[in-house]
Amino acid sequence: MMGDLVLKEKQGNIGFVTLNRPDDMNTFTVPFANQLVQALTDLENDPEVSVVVVKANGKHFCTGIQLDQFKEKSHKEYRDFLYQIDEFYHTLADMKTVTIASVQGFCLANGARLAYACDITVSADSAIYGTTAINVGLICLGPAAPMIDIVGKKKAMEMVLTGDTFKAEEAENLGLVNKVVPLEDLEAETMKLAEKVASKSPAALKIGKEGLNRLYDKKYHDSLNAMDDLFAALCATEDAEEGVQAFLEKRKPVWQDR
Repeated sequence: MMGDLVLKEKQGNIGFVTLNRPDDMNTFTVPFANQLVQALTDLENDPEVSVVVVKANGKHFCTGIQLDQFKEKSHKEYRDFLYQIDEFYHTLADMKTVTIASVQGFCLANGARLAYACDITVSADSAIYGTTAINVGLICLGPAAPMIDIVGKKKAMEMVLTGDTFKAEEAENLGLVNKVVPLEDLEAETMKLAEKVASKSPAALKIGKEGLNRLYDKKYHDSLNAMDDLFAALCATEDAEEGVQAFLEKRKPVWQDR
């Protein structure tokens, strides 16, 4: 039912999409991803909305895809699963409405990808970022699609292949975050920025965003799908299932594939 996993509301010409699985660190499932796509689409199609803020209930923004879904699937099943999970990235990329991510707590893996894929990101100073999937035998190829253009190939390689986490200040220095503020000021500072953008000409915002995206276009949609295809192949390996299971069982993984 719409509104359970993702909340949608509007205040004047600002729309809000709120991730609403706080007890599960706002991790992705297919129903959650579907509701996120629907919420974004609804606000994109609302002629009164000039800016959409993506935020999250609970302590953490999002820690990625819910790991217990990575088991007993074929390569094709993983591919279909990932295409559904990641459909919202295509939605975000196609939106003419300006999007602002408001991030607190852990922002990891698919969660980091969501924050990076928004047009502007405001972060709490205590937020922690990372493309961490490799630590459980998976890999953050999806987040690399928006990230590699921002930080460059060398840094993206380091971040994706080590799975290290880093603080909001470093994310800002890398260009992954636009503004870092104290946690207690996050909501107010996000609203201040959203209201500032929303006060501009709606036509100028849409044309401006389209123009900037054209300057930066590198077959983004094809890249997203290609990354999911490779990720699906990895998910079907023994190491992927072992890594996830070891994480869930709080033990060290025993890698098999060579």
